[in-house]
Parts: sequence; C-alpha cells; structure tokens
Amino acid sequence: MSNETVLSTPMSQTEVSLLGSLTNIGALVITPFCGYILSTIGRKYAAMLFGLPFVIAWTVISFTTYVPLVLAAVGFAGVGAAGQAISAIYISEICQDSIRGALASTVASGYFVGLLVSYIMGGYLKYHQVVHAFLFISVLYILMLMLLKESPVFLVQKGRIEDAAKSIAFYRQVSVTSKEVEMEIRKIKLQLDPRIEKILQTKDIKAAETLLDNRNKDEELNNESEWKFLCKSSSSKRALVSCLVIMSATILMGTIVIQVYAEPLFKEALPSLESNLCSILLASDLLVGSLICALMLDRLGRKTLLTSSSIASGVCALLLGTQLWFHWAPLWCTVVLIYLYCFVYNLGAAVVPFVLPAEVFLPEVRGLCNSLVLAAMWIMNFITLIIFNPLVSSLGLGPIFCGFAVVCFFGAVYSHFCIPETKGLSVDAIQLLFLKSN
Repeated sequence: MSNETVLSTPMSQTEVSLLGSLTNIGALVITPFCGYILSTIGRKYAAMLFGLPFVIAWTVISFTTYVPLVLAAVGFAGVGAAGQAISAIYISEICQDSIRGALASTVASGYFVGLLVSYIMGGYLKYHQVVHAFLFISVLYILMLMLLKESPVFLVQKGRIEDAAKSIAFYRQVSVTSKEVEMEIRKIKLQLDPRIEKILQTKDIKAAETLLDNRNKDEELNNESEWKFLCKSSSSKRALVSCLVIMSATILMGTIVIQVYAEPLFKEALPSLESNLCSILLASDLLVGSLICALMLDRLGRKTLLTSSSIASGVCALLLGTQLWFHWAPLWCTVVLIYLYCFVYNLGAAVVPFVLPAEVFLPEVRGLCNSLVLAAMWIMNFITLIIFNPLVSSLGLGPIFCGFAVVCFFGAVYSHFCIPETKGLSVDAIQLLFLKSN
C-alpha cells in the first residue's frame, strides 16, 4: 500500500478489504429489524430514519483520521444501507401497477448514479471535499423526504382511510373524492384481507363475492404477526424462496467485485489506461444499462429480461475468465469484455431481483420478506468481497470469473422455469401465480 495518505497511518491489505465489506456487516445486523420498523412507523419515516446513519458516519469521518474509527463509521453507514429495501417498497406502493417496474427499478439506477458520482469525486476532488459533499447529500436526502406523503398501503393498514385517500390523490394528482382514489382504496383493502388466498382460489365468482360481502368488520385489518402470516401463506413462502434464490444468484454473478475493485482490476487488465477514468466509464456503463432496463421492464417483462440478461452475462463472464486465464486476445479486449459484461448484467440480472421483492409479497409480510431478501444480499456481498482477494492470490482472476459464469447460467435456468411473469399485475393476481406454481 502507498504511504501517501490523509489518514493517521496507511491502510493494510486487511483494512482495505474491510473498507469494502464492512458496510455489508452493518447492513446485515440491522436488516432483520427493517420489517418491524416499516410496519411500526411507516415507509416515509423509516426512509428518513435510515438516512441518519449516513449523516452520522460522514460527520465522524470528517473529524477523524484514525483508521479504526473510519472503518467503524463505514460499518455504521451500513445501517443506513439496510434501508435500500424501504425505498423499493415505498415506490411500489405509491405508483400504478402499469409503471411499477420502471419506477421500482430506479432504486438500482439511483445506486449507479451514486457510484458514478463517487468515482468522479474520488478521482478529481480532495479527500475532505468528497467527505463534505457526501455529508451534504445525506442531509439533503432527509430534507427532501419531508415533502412526500406516507404510503397509502401503510395508512390503510393503520385504519387511516382519509389520510390514505389524500396520499393516493397526491401521487396520482387527482381529487380526493375521485373514482380512481375510491377504487385504489378498495384494492388495498382486498390485498390486506387475511383470507385473500381463499378468495383467489375460489373459482366461483359469486362465492368470492359472498366472502367479500360477509366480511366481519373486525376482520377489516389483519392483526396477525408477520411471521405467523408468512407461515400460513403458501404464496408468500413460494415467493420468498424464489426471491432469495434470485438475489443470491445475482450477487454471486460477480459484478459487485468489479464495482468495488474497479481500479485494481483495470490496472491489472490494462496498465496503460488511467484506472480512475476506466472506473468512471464503468459506472456510466452500469448506469446506462440500468436505465435501459427501466425503460424495457414494463414492456418486455421481468422474466424475459432476467433470463436473457443472465445468459448474456454468463457468456461474457466466460469469455472474460478465459481471457484473463489464457490471454487469447489483446489486452484491450479485457477492458471491452468487462464493460460488456457489466452492461448486459444491468439489462436485467442486476435490476429485476430488486424489483421482484417490492411487488410479489402481500402487504402483511412485505416488510419482513424484503428484510430477509436484503439480508441474503448483504451476506452474499460480504462473502464475495471478503474471499475475493484470497481466491485471486491462490487461483487467479481467470478461474474466478469462469465460476461467476456458472452462476449466471444457473440464474437463467432458474428464472426461466421458476419465476412467474409479474408485469402489470396487481399483488393479488401475483399471489395466484405463485399458488398455481405450487
């Protein structure tokens, strides 16, 4: 490691590895509590609460040069990163089904915007300028959330029907007394009905209508615990398994390694190019791919994009792995393959696993199940990053990326045979798909 540092001492190789992975530890510790926080204080205030760790972390980093304290602050920032699930849920609950995929995918696009900004500032600004810039962005995030209204789904869960109507009217830009608001309230109440699976499985329309009409007022809202509801709901359990498998696979496809270790990877692949410039171009590449995915998500569907993107990622990872292993092409081909690999990955495989958890679960278990899926993501992130350097030392980059290719092909097969298409469907219609697949 270089001795040129603004910190008290240069970071060791172990500390550099921790710097890239400690955020995952902080996120993993707090993620199990996300569901409870969502259900207790709501989506809006939960999002604001999870913004505070970033403010605290950047404040601490701005005042210290002590390496262990900097690492502790980075780990604490992971608590805020756990709020990523809240953003996707919040967005999916305030928008129409027809555009839910495109808007929910902005969580991924926003991440890549942040990645691009980080690479640009990290390469061209001084250390403390970068820290203060991120501190300002963290504070601005919380202030801007104050301008929004709470999710109508949460408000109906709490029996605040009038506030829910105002929230729907605010986001749809219609009158509170409009038919659209009334229909949306009725749809949310149906989703919250504890007997929804029984209603969905009732093939006799009149029998289903009788179930709805004879609902006891005391049963308007389901007061079961999230865990108990999850254990009873076949569709929710099936959806949870599917989301856990897809999320784990997408992390093990390997692009998280390229994102975190972009500069050293480019330096090894093509030493003549400025590594920071390559990283900036990489972030731009990732962002463009995610934006194209957002545009196509509600047209081509989740399943199509996820399957085709996973196949294309597998091909690119295999070519990249063999190139790093056997050097069968000029060095510039390595950089091209890295960019191509990341681009096709972001056309679906990187985005769809974050959209699905926000739309496939019933409101009663949406917070809990999203927490479990995000916990799997943080675990896989940490494992991948913490073992990457030791594996490179023992095996080399080539065999590792060939392993990533195997995971990509597995993800494509699982997506094609096990994931139902959810494009444009309401949450109750999605439950029926998972019930049929059992």
